[in-house]
Amino acid sequence: MRSVPKTGDAFAEALVRVRAVVIRPEFRLDEAPAPSRLAPSALALTAESADPGSDRASGRFVLLHDPDGVDEWAGTFRAVVFVRAALEHDLIGDPLLNEVGWSWLVESLAGAGAECTQAGGTVTCSDGQSFGSMADRPADSFVEIRASWTPITTDGTPVELGMDRHVEAWIDLLAHATGLMPMPHGISQVSAPRRRERG
Repeated sequence: MRSVPKTGDAFAEALVRVRAVVIRPEFRLDEAPAPSRLAPSALALTAESADPGSDRASGRFVLLHDPDGVDEWAGTFRAVVFVRAALEHDLIGDPLLNEVGWSWLVESLAGAGAECTQAGGTVTCSDGQSFGSMADRPADSFVEIRASWTPITTDGTPVELGMDRHVEAWIDLLAHATGLMPMPHGISQVSAPRRRERG
């Protein structure tokens, strides 16, 4: 991955931690163009299924940094994530599905040891039905999770030193949404995902 820090050493250290993350082999991680107007420094990552023939899951992670802090963030960093995953059609009618989707995020943050505050977001479940000449297509059902939070630490260490945990939490959320079994943190993967640099 390639990114040029625009301000301060904290963001540069956060990038080092993010680059060191080894994710599950079921996903491929890439860098994407980062938003330039939301904060002085930003990094964007995308995740997709490692299987070239699968489009069942995708996600986006954006890390924002303003060394002066932002009142709405209550901090100097902000993580913004998006996850989209295909669902079994019969799950769409479950009245608890939205709450379950949010619980995936809470569990992923806790499991990764990613401490945070000011967390918020939405869970959207959609069901698409085809008609006419496309009526023979199966129904498309998806869950989409949009969330953001402010990374913090409670032991006095600089928050940027734990930024890898927030990326891991995002990947865990994607795994939850796709129905993959949990994988203990700190376990090395047999095969590492390919990372492409965008020039």
